[in-house]
Formats: sequence, structure tokens, C-alpha cells
Amino acid sequence: MTNTIDAKLLSKMFLAGAKNLESKKEWINDLNVFPVPDGDTGTNMTLTIMAAAKEVSSVDENDMLSLCKAISSGSLRGARGNSGVILSQLFRGFTKSIREKENLAVSDLADACEKAVETAYKAVMKPKEGTILTVAKGASIRARELAEDGCEDLSYFLDEVIKYADEVLEQTPEMLPVLKQAGVVDSGGQGLMQVLKGAYDAFLGKEIDLSLPEVTHVKPAMNLDSQAEADIKFGYCTEFIILLSKTFNIKHEIDFKEYLESIGDSIVVVADDDVVKVHVHTNDPGLAIQRALKYGALSNMKIDNMRLEHQEKLFKENETKASDANNEEPMMPHKDTGFIAVSVGEGLSEIFKGLGVDYIIEGGQTMNPSTDDMLTAIEKVNADTVFILPNNKNIILAANQAQSLVKDKKVVVIPTKTVPQGITAVINYVPDLSIEDNEAAMTDEISNVKTGQVTYAVRDTMIDDKEIKAGDYMGIGDAGILSVGTDVENVTFEMISEMMDDSLELISVYYGEDVSEEDAEKLRNRIEEAFPSCDVELQFGGQPIYYYIISAE
Repeated sequence: MTNTIDAKLLSKMFLAGAKNLESKKEWINDLNVFPVPDGDTGTNMTLTIMAAAKEVSSVDENDMLSLCKAISSGSLRGARGNSGVILSQLFRGFTKSIREKENLAVSDLADACEKAVETAYKAVMKPKEGTILTVAKGASIRARELAEDGCEDLSYFLDEVIKYADEVLEQTPEMLPVLKQAGVVDSGGQGLMQVLKGAYDAFLGKEIDLSLPEVTHVKPAMNLDSQAEADIKFGYCTEFIILLSKTFNIKHEIDFKEYLESIGDSIVVVADDDVVKVHVHTNDPGLAIQRALKYGALSNMKIDNMRLEHQEKLFKENETKASDANNEEPMMPHKDTGFIAVSVGEGLSEIFKGLGVDYIIEGGQTMNPSTDDMLTAIEKVNADTVFILPNNKNIILAANQAQSLVKDKKVVVIPTKTVPQGITAVINYVPDLSIEDNEAAMTDEISNVKTGQVTYAVRDTMIDDKEIKAGDYMGIGDAGILSVGTDVENVTFEMISEMMDDSLELISVYYGEDVSEEDAEKLRNRIEEAFPSCDVELQFGGQPIYYYIISAE
């Protein structure tokens, strides 16, 4: 019976949890209810925990304080997206509780779980049940019960906590109707469970590869072919779906996974009724395909050569480094107030710069900037007070986290959820007003902006009583999906029609990189004809993924 955990074992458990999450990230991404092409939960949580894992791997001392600092600092700075920020806050609270300990007993872990939950709930302005927070709270409640019952066996304790947290996860669809409608559990909660399960495997002494990918920044120059070979053990990312022709029971699933483990890694096998989704990294995709054919026909086959992709990435990194070396940015002149905006798309970034924004963080829906990205931007803006416009609801928490870490400047986060809100906020900044009055005025004004965005669906689902097929166009308003269809102009026009009311006077249309100017002009003419009392402005946004971004005010 094991009664305590020391820093060395906790470090192994943390790294194992990180690796397990990384291996399941695509599966977790697929649990996302909203079918937009975004910075998905699994990806954001993985990037967050891997930032901490790299710091943990570089810690030489095997003491609790050094380990806790590495976990907390790494995850806080690396946090991306709401799920990543919440995960980092769970780690922050947990490590704060144990940093002065040498060994952790059941009671210490129960205290740490409670501190983790308390810290994470405080970080979210409006905590919502049925999410990762609920799963973490369930684990904490069970941990406290076991501690008060006098449990001392950590193996039993951890097993019981994980079992109960899993039960709470299974109940999340009953707490959030949108999960129930989509038939999935909460993706953030599932991500947390994979961290806990990986950590428990390490506690039990299971053989786990704890090596991590090399840090991608500041690498010495080297031969691209040898670097690709060194970094990538299995060269082909192989994905497919098995359309089952016979029963696929739990024994078949275990046997199939064991076979895939013998020829590769990063394995995900998800069975659902008459289909099985498979993901594996291997050097021989044919072997995986041949074995899968025993169970049925295959569809949605996709094989990517990761070594070639890695080489292309390195070429781009080297070009970027060379460009950066030759184009070092001069220090900005000092000013009282500066602005940072998150934006992607040549046209939108130019609009922000034209309005006086000092620094653009490249990012948005598909690429959520990290807290560290925010800190870098804040450092570069040479101003006493820095306003941040996140322009995406999934980036606001990371901005808030950066704000809490800055001590030498005043940082103000205006909670803009869309690009049009960000444009409105900066337009309403008045230099003669105080920082506090500007913050209040800008925050108030963004509530008067209606935003619509048109993108495509990446998976079949049912949301807001609308049946959506992969590849459909979707018009998404501030409160949900307003239109769905197979014609981008019709979907955009229907979305705008749903947004309109008698109080609106201006419609701004920002068209993306995949829309021609001719098609955009055609849409504008249609809007002007349908809503003659409104002024309609058309501007090139150049944004990827979103065909149109609409602002109505």
C-alpha cells in the first residue's frame, strides 16, 4: 500500500497526464458541440499542458517547490482558449496548496483538489455547470469524502476519485441541453479526465514514454532531413473509419488497439454503434488498413506524411527567423495609452492599425493566442496603460490571465467577443477621458453591436433545432446559429435578415480571403435593396475561415 507521493513521482504523474491528453486531443476535439473550424478544446488543453510539461522536464531539482513553480508558471503562460485557461487555473490552485510539502498524503491531495476548484471557479466570470469545472468539483468532493473517512491507501483513493469524476462527466449532458442535443459529454471535462487517468497510470508504475517534443523556438541550425527523422518516430498520420460488417465487441477493440500499439503510437480507437473511428501514427499505414479490413469496409481514409510536413514547417521557420533578424522592430515611442488587438486577415489588421492600434496579435477562432503571446505584446507596447481587445470569446480568459501577471503597466481588457466589437471599442476611445471612464464607455458601446459570422460546418450535428451537415454554410449570430444552407450568399442574407430590427442604421460587411470582390458587391446590392433605411459599408477583411463578418448597429 502506497501512502505518500513525493516530488519525483508527482513529476512522472504530471508528464504522463500530459502525454495521455496529447494522444487523445483529436478525439476530444471531436466532442466539441459547435461544428465551427476553431481552436478546439483538445488542442488548446494540450498546448497548455505541454507548455507546463516542457518546464517540468527541464527542472533539475526533485523538490516539490521547484516542480510546483514549473507546473504553475508553464501552464499559466502557455494557456490557450477558455479550456486551457481553466486547466491552468486548476493547476495553479493545486500547486499552491502543496508547494511547501515534501510528501503528499490523501489529506494533502484532498486539500489541493479543493484549492484547485476554488481557484478555477474564481477565474471564470460566470461559471457554467456541465463543464470541466463541474468535473473538477466532482473529483474534489469525492476526494474530501475519502479523506474524512480515513482513507490512507493512495491507489484506492485515486481510483475512487477518477471513477466518481467519470460519473460526473457522464452527467454533463443533463446539465447542458446543448450537450444532450448533440449526444456528447463536455469536451473540457473529458480532457481533464485524460490528464487524471494518465497520471494514475504513472502512479501504478505502468511503462510510459515520458519524452516530450523538443521546444520549437531557438533551435540551432541543422540538416532538415536528420531533424525530421530525429523528431518523428512514426512518419505517417493515418486516419480512417471502419464501417462494421460484423460485431465489434470490447475484446475486438482491445485486440485491435494492441495491434496498432505494436506498429505505431498516438492511437485513438472510438467505437460507436456500426462505425469505428481510428487514428494512428505508424511507419506502415498498410498494416493498419489491412488489419482494419477484417472488421468491415473503410471510408474517410487520410494519410499524411508528417516528415514532409515537418520539413516544410522548418523551412518556413527558418525563413521567418531570417526575416526577423533582418527586420528587428525599433522600440515604439513612449505614450500614455496603447492598444493591442487580436486579429487575422490583412484587411482587418489594417483597419485596426488605421484606428490607432499599436500591436496586432495574429490569431482568432482557429488559432487562440496564449497568455504568453499576450505578455509579449504587452511588453512591446511602450505605454503606461495598455488596452487589449481579444475579439473572440475564447481568448478573453487568456487576456485576463495576462493582465493579472503584469506588474509594471496598467492593463485593461475590454471583453470584445468579435472583431466588430473590437472596432467599435477602439472607435469610442476618447483621449481626454480617464482610463476608468474609457473602459466603462468602451465596454458599454460593444453591447450595442450585433455581429454575424458566416463559416462552414466541420461535422454533422443538431444545434438550435437546426440540422447541420458537414460542409454546410452557417450564419452565426451573437446568441447562436441564425441560418444554415448550401449557398453562402443566401445563408449570409438570411443571417442578416434575422439580425435586423428597426433600431439599426448601419450594416458593415467585411468579406474574407475566399470571397471575390464581385460576389461581395453583389451581396451588398442585395442588402441595400432589402434594407433601404440602412447605410451599407463593404470592406475587404481578408480573414480566413469566415466568408463574411457582419456588423449591425
